Amino acid sequence: MRVHELAKELNTTAKELIEKANTELGVVLKSHSATVSETNIEKIRALYVNKEEKKAKPKAFIVKKQKPKEEQAPSKSEIKPQVAVQKEASTEPQVHAQVAQEPKLKSRLEIVRPAPKKTQAAPSVTQAPSDVKKQQINKIENIPSLTKKNFAKQQSEQKQQDKQKNKPEESKKAQKEEQTQRTPIKRHIISQDIYANQDSRNKKKKKERGYNNKEEEQERISLEKAVQSKHKKHVQETQAVEEVKSVVINRPMTVGELSEKIKKTPAEIIKFLMMQGVMVTVNSPIDVDTAKKAAQNFEIEVLDEDIDAFIEEETMKEEKNKYLLNADESMLSKRAPVVTIMGHVDHGKTTLLDSIRASKHKIVSTEVGGITQSIGAYTVWLDDRKIVFIDTPGHEAFTQMRARGAQSTDIAILVVAADDGVMPQTIEAINHAKSANVPIIVAVNKMDKPDADPDRVLQQLTEHGLIPEKWGGDTICVPVSALQKTGIDELLEYILLVADMQELKAVEKCPATGVIIEANLDKGKGPVATMLVQNGTLKIGDSIVVGTVGGKVRALLDDSGRRVKFAGPSTPVEILGLNEVPQAGDTFEAVENEKVMRQIVQERKQKERSTRLEAMTAAHIKKETLNNDEIKNLNLIIKANTHGSAEAVSQAIQNVKSSKVIPKIIHVGVGDISEADVMLASASGAIILGFTVKEDSNALSAAAKEKVLIKKYDIIYQVLEDVEKTMLSLLEPEIEEVELGKAEVRQVFTVGKTNKIAGCYVLEGKIVRSKTAVLYRNGEQIFKGEIDQLKRFKDDVKEVATGFECGISFAKFNDIQEGDIIEVSTTKEVERVSLV
Repeated sequence: MRVHELAKELNTTAKELIEKANTELGVVLKSHSATVSETNIEKIRALYVNKEEKKAKPKAFIVKKQKPKEEQAPSKSEIKPQVAVQKEASTEPQVHAQVAQEPKLKSRLEIVRPAPKKTQAAPSVTQAPSDVKKQQINKIENIPSLTKKNFAKQQSEQKQQDKQKNKPEESKKAQKEEQTQRTPIKRHIISQDIYANQDSRNKKKKKERGYNNKEEEQERISLEKAVQSKHKKHVQETQAVEEVKSVVINRPMTVGELSEKIKKTPAEIIKFLMMQGVMVTVNSPIDVDTAKKAAQNFEIEVLDEDIDAFIEEETMKEEKNKYLLNADESMLSKRAPVVTIMGHVDHGKTTLLDSIRASKHKIVSTEVGGITQSIGAYTVWLDDRKIVFIDTPGHEAFTQMRARGAQSTDIAILVVAADDGVMPQTIEAINHAKSANVPIIVAVNKMDKPDADPDRVLQQLTEHGLIPEKWGGDTICVPVSALQKTGIDELLEYILLVADMQELKAVEKCPATGVIIEANLDKGKGPVATMLVQNGTLKIGDSIVVGTVGGKVRALLDDSGRRVKFAGPSTPVEILGLNEVPQAGDTFEAVENEKVMRQIVQERKQKERSTRLEAMTAAHIKKETLNNDEIKNLNLIIKANTHGSAEAVSQAIQNVKSSKVIPKIIHVGVGDISEADVMLASASGAIILGFTVKEDSNALSAAAKEKVLIKKYDIIYQVLEDVEKTMLSLLEPEIEEVELGKAEVRQVFTVGKTNKIAGCYVLEGKIVRSKTAVLYRNGEQIFKGEIDQLKRFKDDVKEVATGFECGISFAKFNDIQEGDIIEVSTTKEVERVSLV
């Protein structure tokens, strides 16, 4: 016999048996598969029998304490037969398993079964089987009346079975003693045994518990089914509490996220998707439609509620006016005007703003070299009325805002030096303001200089469409001196007058919306953004979204650097708390909470990743989706070496006539192509035309970054030719039908019951498969459709040339007769050669 077999017989482990044999008996066993001799087997069995005798003694006293009045403690002679029975059972594992496991099962299930038939064991050295039977009979006679009273019904059934089968009845007292000697197992373990590998362990359990009676087996199965049904009922009740009836699905998600959302297991969802032909795992992403189908499969209603309705990508103008359109008159209140100061470099824009603020801390002193390096937003009070000023460098931010449709500015102040006149950046500023439809107030600065000539400035402004009021126009012109601080009050009064004429209003009690003036990354503060609140009230703790950037407002600083708790409409503030640096010109909006903010940012980033922007190249111009009745515009920026050349090129382009495409000149300037021209072209979607000029290095890098097309010419008619070609490229190409060949039907073959094949002879051209064919009969069109099959000598071919025979068949058309003519044609796109 091997070690593991003997260990199983003695109800112990092989490792423990090897250790005891080595330490106590001196028997060396190397492993669990080692062979044990018959002599050593007897020694090891005797060792374990003696240990069981020692363990059995205190258990008898435990029974005595539990039932001191009804039963007496068994004597030493009464314990030995039990040991002898156990030793006898060691030779036959089935009997041992029956004695050892049956009381344990009764403790679990709390049932009483008739005693199984006892098999004859080999005579033992310790005690004879006849003595064991005598002592067991004596114990049966001494059973107390209380046991008979409690189990009267069971005993009567057992007695009848014993009479029929002639079995010796085992004592209930002995069963009760063995039951007290073992630790009772809680009921919830039963359900675990039933569920864990139930099918694979049924035979093993039956063998261990010694079910030799069909009634016992049936009783066990019925009890297990009752426990199982109770467990399932508990699980169903738990699930019923967590059942989901409706759900909102508005974004792609993983299978695991959907499982948590609809309270179903991932296995159920994966099973459904696999049946639909979608192979996924728990972490696989699925689109919105697939997620909705999966939810509806489990009878869960999918609501149409969509968070994207709140974050719909609208233009900046719509964002500004959406509350004004829906708000009552009682909700609206007057707001301060937002004024942008624009003009040529060194014409005194920042100095004028410094004079307006009348601040001891001069703005110009903080700028490097007296030139504005960044955008500044400042607040000025005049007679309890607030005016917000924005100082722009090079007008880049203003251009980007206009490109995104941001009407962040209500009034534009155009600063022109009286001694210098209208300069290139002055003209550019005029074009910016006109493109944004912002009213312009001209401030003629440096009036204190001796060579100041305001009349010449007014004359130059008329050439660009700004006619002063004193000359009969509608442009307000105010002479000022930033250094002498003259004309400042008059300028402010005109600003308030224009603001009153515009009737500027906003809603205060709503989620805050506005625009980013500038943004930068500070080493100590992190991402910092200067914002202009347009509607609502922005407070500390609000969650905001700026394009694809989100964050929570941690601090608000006004234009003086002081901390404030909130900011209302037309208030510039510096904000801390964004997770990234936003883009200048982007809109911001306050949302309900951080969860909504994260969802919006995630959606926008995903949309940004999935969107592919088309580059503006020489062969392709960015096209807008327009109706056929709408007119398309070709935006152009013209730069020339002289003013006369620029005027000539501009006039020649405007003379190009077309009913569907109109050339629109955004800006005409003199000098080399600059970075500002590139930014203007990027914002307007325009092409830069340079006439006998060059571009600087900054313009080249900006054009590559912004994907702006720059073309340079030396001859004026080349400019006109390229403009006409570009205008033609904006039009949809013409569709032209080209005839490929003609064939005559000379014989008709029938295949199957209804299918017919036309035996044809190619008269001219060639017959091509899958092309459009028209069947004529006596000059009338009978059928038009694609050729389904084209064969020659039973072989499928792509085309058949002139003079050859072929077989032609059509899908779902069989009315073919001899003498019919089949004409094959195709369509192709032809470039337009005329703008008419």
